[in-house]
Amino acid sequence: MEPFTYPHTIDNGAGERLTFLRRVPGTDGCERLEVENVVAPGAGPPMHVHHYQQESLKVVRGRLAYQRPGQPAQFAGPGETVTFPAGDAHRFWNAGEEDLCCTGYIEPADNIEYFLREVYASMKRAGGHRPDPFDAAFLTTRYRSEFAMVDIPAPVQRFVFPVQVALGRRLGKYKRYAGAPEPVRR
Repeated sequence: MEPFTYPHTIDNGAGERLTFLRRVPGTDGCERLEVENVVAPGAGPPMHVHHYQQESLKVVRGRLAYQRPGQPAQFAGPGETVTFPAGDAHRFWNAGEEDLCCTGYIEPADNIEYFLREVYASMKRAGGHRPDPFDAAFLTTRYRSEFAMVDIPAPVQRFVFPVQVALGRRLGKYKRYAGAPEPVRR
C-alpha cells in the first residue's frame, strides 16, 4: 500500500466528502487521524461500529443527526461535538437542508483511512449508493476485527460473505486489494 499524503479527499458519489487532514500523536502513543467532512442533506453512513476507535465530530455548519441502536435520533448544531467511544454502534446524517460541515478525528487511526478510501471508491464505481457487493463482502470480512456494519445481518456476514469472497477471488475481483494492510487485532 502506498503511503498517504495530506491533506487528501475522498468522495463516495452519494453526497459524502471526507478530507483526511493529518495524523498527529494521540493518547497512549497511538496516532489520531484528523478529518473534515461535508455531507449533503439526507446523506450519511449506515449504522456501524468501530471496535477499537473513538470517533468525534464537531459541527461547523449545518445540523447533524445521530442515532444509536434502539434510541431516538439526537441532533447537534454549530459548535457542538458528538463523540462515539470505541464499540459504540452509531450512524449519523445531515438533518438540514444545506451541506453539513464537521471537523473531527478518529483515534487510533489504524486502518480507517484505507477502509474508507476503498469503500468510497467502490461506491463511486457502483453509482454512489452502495459499494459493489463483492467489494463490500471483501472489506467487511477482512476488517471485521476493526469495523462492523450493524445493518447487515450477522448470518449474512458470517456465512454468505465468506462464500462471496471465495467466489470473488476465483473471478479475480480483488487484484486492487493486493497491497491491503493487515487487519488490526488487539
